[in-house]
Amino acid sequence: MRKLYFLVPGTSGPFACGGLWAELKTLQLAQQVCEAAVVTYRQREAGVLFLGDLLSGQRLDDGIFVVSWGFDVPKLVARLKGQQVIYHAHSAGYGFRLPASIPIVTVSRNTLGYWGQRSPHSLLYYLPNQISDEFCNLHQPRDIDVLVQARKSSTYLLQQLIPALQAVCSVQVVESYVEDLPGLFNRAKVYLYDSAEYWAQQGVTEGFGLQPMEAMACGCQVFSSVNGGLSDYFDPGFNGQKIAGYATGYDVQRILDAVRSPIPDIPETFFAEYRTANIIQRLEHILTDINRFFDYQRDHAGDIPELTPRRIWSLRVQQLFKKVQKKLAKRS
Repeated sequence: MRKLYFLVPGTSGPFACGGLWAELKTLQLAQQVCEAAVVTYRQREAGVLFLGDLLSGQRLDDGIFVVSWGFDVPKLVARLKGQQVIYHAHSAGYGFRLPASIPIVTVSRNTLGYWGQRSPHSLLYYLPNQISDEFCNLHQPRDIDVLVQARKSSTYLLQQLIPALQAVCSVQVVESYVEDLPGLFNRAKVYLYDSAEYWAQQGVTEGFGLQPMEAMACGCQVFSSVNGGLSDYFDPGFNGQKIAGYATGYDVQRILDAVRSPIPDIPETFFAEYRTANIIQRLEHILTDINRFFDYQRDHAGDIPELTPRRIWSLRVQQLFKKVQKKLAKRS
């Protein structure tokens, strides 16, 4: 196994976010399979490798660079030309294209489908985000009727639905970092998540949607949007409910019904796909496959035409020309 270098702009300050934590979790899991280290490329940090120092103009045959920071990927790929690179794809819709020489590992089937269409000749893999074991139902009394995290929440949720709910039940809105998120989820009866508006403004998709699944694992009844990666696992009417359903009053009615009437736990078998044991098993298989690919790539050039915009235009012209030929043949 080649050593993995997980590239992130920084590990603290302005770069601290859910995407960073998910990437660092993947790094920790990878360290159980092979050598792996974090490498920053914008912010120098004590005790952490820095990309400029690591490269020094040389090719690292014994290393693989893992890029993931969506908006930075095109520049990083250009900078890493000649190196072995994997794209760890969270969100989709950034608009860039990748050569078939770069394998793509996606965190959701939604993103997998996006790249399956956009890069049909790249090696593609599915590796979902991990749900840590501490996210589980403690079966304790719940003193919060409705829990909401303000970040990524829609204006409808914050300005219409929450005020309506606050008049009839206890609502807790979290606006800062929570140290014990599993504990908070175990105090709540219902968890609300509505990120479709946020991601539409960003111009990219919800990569996975960790928190709704973490809340589900802790026994919360979840009302959520079903955009992007959420559609991988969120099944409205069965393991949760679709939020923002037609009218504020109808949402309030359904949420109050959920507060009053707890439902049976979702079976642990549902979460097994996202737990540590399965993630490590899949990761080992994926990395073995990718290492074999880089062994082949070292001595062989690719020969499948890329599906570029120019090639798509050319194929359309050819298809149109064939149709015209058929019509002319019928007339003659």
